[in-house]
Amino acid sequence: MRTFIGIDLGSTTTKALLLDEDCRPLGQGITNSRSNYTTATTVAKQEAMISARLTLFRRALADQGLALADDEAFLDLVQLYFRLEQFLEQLEDLRVTCIEQLDAPRFAEQKGDLLATLTAVFDRIWDEASEMYAPGSSRKSDFFRDIAGSRFMKLGEAAAKEAGLGFDRLLNIYDKAIIEVENRPPSGGMAGKFGRALARAIKDLPQLTDQAKTLRQHLEETLAVELEETYVVGTGYGRVTLPFPKEHIRSEILCHGLGAHVMYPETRTVLDIGGQDTKGIQVDATGIVENFQMNDRCAAGCGRYLGYIADEMNMGVHELGPLAMKSTKAVRINSTCTVFAGAELRDRLALGEEREDILAGLHRAIILRAMSIISRSGGITDQFTFTGGVANNQAAVRELKKLVNENYGEVLNDIASRLRRALQEGRHNEVMYHVGRPGHERGAVEAVLERSPSGEQLLEHEAQRVHVARGRGGLATRLLGAHVTRRSDDAAGPGCRAACRRRPGCDLGGVVVHVGRNREVGLGGHRRCGDLVR
Repeated sequence: MRTFIGIDLGSTTTKALLLDEDCRPLGQGITNSRSNYTTATTVAKQEAMISARLTLFRRALADQGLALADDEAFLDLVQLYFRLEQFLEQLEDLRVTCIEQLDAPRFAEQKGDLLATLTAVFDRIWDEASEMYAPGSSRKSDFFRDIAGSRFMKLGEAAAKEAGLGFDRLLNIYDKAIIEVENRPPSGGMAGKFGRALARAIKDLPQLTDQAKTLRQHLEETLAVELEETYVVGTGYGRVTLPFPKEHIRSEILCHGLGAHVMYPETRTVLDIGGQDTKGIQVDATGIVENFQMNDRCAAGCGRYLGYIADEMNMGVHELGPLAMKSTKAVRINSTCTVFAGAELRDRLALGEEREDILAGLHRAIILRAMSIISRSGGITDQFTFTGGVANNQAAVRELKKLVNENYGEVLNDIASRLRRALQEGRHNEVMYHVGRPGHERGAVEAVLERSPSGEQLLEHEAQRVHVARGRGGLATRLLGAHVTRRSDDAAGPGCRAACRRRPGCDLGGVVVHVGRNREVGLGGHRRCGDLVR
């Protein structure tokens, strides 16, 4: 089967996406980027291949008309137990690597005690693995380093104290070993792990015993399918390290814009919040990037900030969103700086604030910062797409929806009501639009007109009496056509005032609607021209 692979080497995670011959998603993989992009790429591709095999297994069951093809519980169980087999394989690799460290001369005197302690710790982790990967169990992370590290720290400290050893010695052994293990991809074959995973799933679901032979056969056929890498594209921070031809390398900004367009063709604004950057991207009707803004140098308000908060609260990153969703109020957070986040978090807790309320405030602060970046890129126009790792955080999505409504929906409703009132009072010559940069006037101006019950009447009968202070935009001309009586290249603020005064019979007693490139959160252009809006 021909496949197409996309690899995104991000600052904190590396992702791989596998498409089939019909460009349908076949598999996806993710791993932490480590300090070695080569290994991260290999592991991410391997994870995508694993996901692809599960997809092909599902399709094989569907082709045979088996109901299990739609049984998410069964397929999730197979995947869960495959992850357990992966974890046990890497845990054994880590055990062997740690024991090899004991051959160093500095451990000669305590080698026996250290060996016994390490063996006891790894035996405990091995015994706990089945419980950690039991159906319905929760983990702070799905990355091996995070899971194994947290258990080693807890069990190792207790074991070292009991054996009369310094925990720092165990920690030193572990730190060197985990780096080696992380920088070599799992070497075990995929077939064996899938076979054992399927056996575990069937054991948990006795009703499938009669179908065990058929399921194993379909699994073997799925694993036998050759996945040919027909075309590979690389993006992300580490894309220059990929051994691909130049035409196979693309910037992540371009990929986000085109990806959002492919999934949602009406998208014109894209927000991407990743591990260490936030990007506001404006795209045209074909998905080509027209403008973008991103944070400069500082990673405040990005995924790494949430990771730091999770560490401070001894939680997994994936647990922050659900807890924040339980809040009854959002505590005001003054800084999204990762350096000061811990101090402010502890201060809020000391003041008796609830953890969920603090987290709700943290998520709002992150999205407020993102909204300012969106504003600098040109604001939100037409459909809006949210991407990046933080888009998986339901609390961040909730705050984004609130702020978009507050700063675009409510503001435009207010402008529309003022416009409608001016027309009802007969102040036709005192209504002025300022339309901003090309491609970014459509959503705002049309939103104003659509919010007027007599919007069509405005276009057909009142348009000749609407003054348009035109920047470089073109939508007002398209909407109002030949009825536009005057145009000006004046910008917002004083320019709007001057343009309005130059028009005979027009004063500042009417309504000025400024929808331009300088709008901030809450349609800042509206605020900047607030003295003109009556």
